[in-house]
Amino acid sequence: MALLHAHGEGGGALMVLEEIFLHGFLDTLKLLPFLFLTYLLMEYIEHKAGERVERFMKGAGKYSPLVGGALGAVPQCGFGAAASSLYAGRVISLGTLLSVFLSTSDEMLPILISGRIPVGTVLLILLYKAAVGAGVGLLVDLIMRLRHKENVEINIDEICDNDNCHCERGIFYSALHHTLTVSLFVLIVTLLINTLVFFVGEDTLGEFMSSIPVISHIVAAVFGLIPNCAASVVLATLATEGIISVGTMLSGLFSGAGVGLLVLFRVNRHIKENLLVVGILVLVGAVFGLLGDLLFPALI
Repeated sequence: MALLHAHGEGGGALMVLEEIFLHGFLDTLKLLPFLFLTYLLMEYIEHKAGERVERFMKGAGKYSPLVGGALGAVPQCGFGAAASSLYAGRVISLGTLLSVFLSTSDEMLPILISGRIPVGTVLLILLYKAAVGAGVGLLVDLIMRLRHKENVEINIDEICDNDNCHCERGIFYSALHHTLTVSLFVLIVTLLINTLVFFVGEDTLGEFMSSIPVISHIVAAVFGLIPNCAASVVLATLATEGIISVGTMLSGLFSGAGVGLLVLFRVNRHIKENLLVVGILVLVGAVFGLLGDLLFPALI
């Protein structure tokens, strides 16, 4: 009996290690290529392209939320992190950042497909999220232009701490330094989040969100803020199992930017801007999630 008990404890410990630590490391590793390529691009822009790229972005940036909405619909969580870094450097606008965040769905697509949801329904959901993201992004940029009466200046140096930039060692070293710094921060928070999900459980989270009919959309939108792909997995899984409505799932997916928010708070020094982004994500998530219940009464 003692041997069996010890074996059971060992199996439980292995499960904890796999669910919390292994998945946390794998999620962070998936992010590394996106972060490195983003920082490498920004270093190149800063050192090589100069004022030509700056003038181009200022001239063409008015319609960039449309591109952001389309890119965000691609089923991965790297564009959100990339968009955060680009916004911190003022390469893209606030509206473009929001369009990427709102349209991204992380792991929703594979979960819905594996749950045998009709392809037409899945495509409509992706189109809905992309359209809302692009529309909100264009509206926010319009408001910003009317308010400031000028384009936001591009300032790639904003993401670079002057005392710790390592720019003199070349763009590859500087990009690698930023990538490793942000990835370490992401890993620490991801491990904490995985611990919470593991010990609380998906069923408990689902029952909590479905127990309050209308308020559940706000709860889902707040839950979606969790800077981890696990949030989209939980929401999509609960929706395919009928525990929550499609609109409730969408509320969380609209506000869920994967690790994008985490990276934004790490690289953007303007805390008020970051909190504004969070507020917009929750508001849009709750409103358009409620509308989603009318458009998508059921997944099947």
